[in-house]
Amino acid sequence: MLGLQQFWQQTDGVGRAVAVLLVAMSISAWVVILWKAWVLQRARGDIARAVPAFWAAETIDSARGRLQALDREQILAPLLAAATAQPAVGTLETAGVHGSQLTRRLRDALHAGHAHLQYGQTLLASIGSTAPFIGLFGTVWAIYHALVSVSAAGSITIEKVAGPVGEALIMTAAGLAVAIPAVLAYNLYGKWVAACEAELEGFAHDLREMAMGSAKVT
Repeated sequence: MLGLQQFWQQTDGVGRAVAVLLVAMSISAWVVILWKAWVLQRARGDIARAVPAFWAAETIDSARGRLQALDREQILAPLLAAATAQPAVGTLETAGVHGSQLTRRLRDALHAGHAHLQYGQTLLASIGSTAPFIGLFGTVWAIYHALVSVSAAGSITIEKVAGPVGEALIMTAAGLAVAIPAVLAYNLYGKWVAACEAELEGFAHDLREMAMGSAKVT
């Protein structure tokens, strides 16, 4: 704690602004990391349990009930609602071919599900790509601060250089410490999101085929 107090006292306004920005980015990244871990784990489990349970049901009503009970993140139920929706007669929505209507409704439901799964990915990518450069800016500024101190003193002493150089090292380390978890989480969650999206698209395709088959029978 004493080292942090010394760092805060010896740096100037620019250095403090960089430090506060890195702290804010770190807090934001960890909030998103923990939240997305919870959401994606639930979504993966929901898909693994709900889809087989849906197709094992005897009727569409019982299948809908199973889906509502197991789909905690509400990414599967909107697809079923889109596939079984009955638009009002006489509207533009019913003007097209039945298959085209199904495709449009399922596409919209898929986009909503994808947006829910991908939420926060942009923030993680932005933090992971910019935090090292913000830390580097703090490093350059600290070195500049050291050179100014040496120039003002007229001589090079360890006391004049040690503080700003230590500040520069702290800024570099802080930038990397903020960026590395964000990048790792972004890559890992990207794979999880892609896997969930593939399952959702497959489920939507199967729902479309089921709805088209029901329309042909009626």
